[in-house]
Amino acid sequence: MDALTPAELTAIGLSLKVALTAVACSLPFGIAFGWLLARKRFPGKLLLDTVLVLPLVMPPVVTGFVLLIAFGARGPIGTFLRENFGIVFAFRWTGAALASGIMGFPLMVRAIRVAIEAVDVRLEQAAATLGAPPWRVFLTVCLPLAWPGIVAGAMLAFAKALGEFGATITFVSAIPGETQTLSALMYGMMQVPGGESGLWRLAIVAVAMSFAAVFCSEWLVQRQRRGDAA
Repeated sequence: MDALTPAELTAIGLSLKVALTAVACSLPFGIAFGWLLARKRFPGKLLLDTVLVLPLVMPPVVTGFVLLIAFGARGPIGTFLRENFGIVFAFRWTGAALASGIMGFPLMVRAIRVAIEAVDVRLEQAAATLGAPPWRVFLTVCLPLAWPGIVAGAMLAFAKALGEFGATITFVSAIPGETQTLSALMYGMMQVPGGESGLWRLAIVAVAMSFAAVFCSEWLVQRQRRGDAA
């Protein structure tokens, strides 16, 4: 197999940057929503759960189109962010990170919710009876015990972000060096005669990165289950 070209290396590096940024920015929200769904009862909980899962079941192009309407140059959110903070998402790599983060968010929340639900509530109640405030109970009891599941959810979201295509290409297109991720480059190669050799190289890289992320996620889940059984 031939060595990776500079354009391919750029696309791989951009995909990693997009995926890492997506996970880093969405993880605090994933923990918050995972805890909310696992520990609280409130009106509209089922509706919230449904809305959070929507990006996973809707066509990715629809998600990308909604982001383009909302965060585009003429969109209400996009206009507000550009005029007040100088932040632009449309047709930027940051937009690819936003789209990838939204697409992987349901996987992250589900894993975190299950991990928090597995934490024995009596341990949290014991800490509370000793005088610990709710935030301290969460940080010192719930979060450490649920940490393997939280990391597993982050890894799943990372794997999803690595392979995201439909939402990103709709929202930010495939600009070389700016928004052309690994998936977008592979799609472009499919449209060019003789691009099969490059496709094989990138496919192997994509499979290897996705396999490593999912393997780490499953290993952490199994480790948490063995700990719970013990």
